[in-house]
Amino acid sequence: MKKLLFSLTFLTLTACSPLTTENYDKLEVGMDYNEVIAILGAPDQCKEALGTNGCVWGNEQNKFIKVSFIAEKAVFFEKEKLSN
Repeated sequence: MKKLLFSLTFLTLTACSPLTTENYDKLEVGMDYNEVIAILGAPDQCKEALGTNGCVWGNEQNKFIKVSFIAEKAVFFEKEKLSN
């Protein structure tokens, strides 16, 4: 019973992940920060440097989407190991 409950919980959590190719494909250059948040949810981490803000959803050592913003507008996207 415990294995079944764990499996169902794991499937539910992974099915709801915003880290998908479908969501990545919705991103467009020029989107503002709030539009990106509407697609991906709150980022796991953001770092500001030299007038840019780089936000990461997921973990850069594994599965992630990274969006770089200048003046609150998306200018660059990066992805790794996304599910479909």
